[in-house]
Amino acid sequence: MLSRLTRPKAVAVCAVPVVALLGVAVFAPLPFSVAQPGMTANVLGENKGDPVITITGAATRKTSGQLRMTTIEATGPDASVGLGDVLDAWFRTDQAVMPRDSVYPSGNSVKEIEQHNADEMKESQDTAAEAALSYLGEKDDVKVTLKLADVGGPSAGLLFSLGIVDKLDGDGSGGDLTGGRNIAGTGTIDADGKVGAVGGVALKTQAARRDGATVFLVPKAECSDAESELPKGLRLIPVTTLEGAVDSLVALEKGTGSVPSC
Repeated sequence: MLSRLTRPKAVAVCAVPVVALLGVAVFAPLPFSVAQPGMTANVLGENKGDPVITITGAATRKTSGQLRMTTIEATGPDASVGLGDVLDAWFRTDQAVMPRDSVYPSGNSVKEIEQHNADEMKESQDTAAEAALSYLGEKDDVKVTLKLADVGGPSAGLLFSLGIVDKLDGDGSGGDLTGGRNIAGTGTIDADGKVGAVGGVALKTQAARRDGATVFLVPKAECSDAESELPKGLRLIPVTTLEGAVDSLVALEKGTGSVPSC
């Protein structure tokens, strides 16, 4: 049939299904989430009127400075993300396109996903307390309660642990672990104090700088991601363990020893 048409008519006939497919692609939902920098919270302070860290069974220090956990905000698991949304976010530095399955567990309802994230946060808090108390050698009779409203997932583990260490021991010689600075970061943590990668670090560095941080603790494996859109005035310190993070902050505070960089 196409052989009997003139070239312009043939092109026009071929274009019809192509245009139709493009139209479907523009309006059809895609399996992506669009993320942007989210809220941050100082784990040494309060969140929505409640202390983030409460410790009983041991004397605590009055701290200065801030230890800010960071988050990203992503379109909801039931949100419809189209080609236009993806293309818009692709060319922006303050947004990122992420596979939906990397943000939310696949195949679950919104309610189940919210419960999953809440469970991960609770497990992360328990592990962070265990890692911090183990590092300090203070497991007996010390109880730590962590409370952070409206945040899910495990990525605040490192900052929770550092907050507990600062409240109980500071820099180990009477000073603050933060050195009075506004320090932010991200990273999971296990009971042995090992720091794990989390994803979304380029957006989290933007959230940290927006909220006044000058130092950002990043899982070492994610250095290159953190450097890709690093805001001016924010210093990266790579970490692999809780002990290493504490050592780096003490070296930064005292101005002695080496502070690692990405």
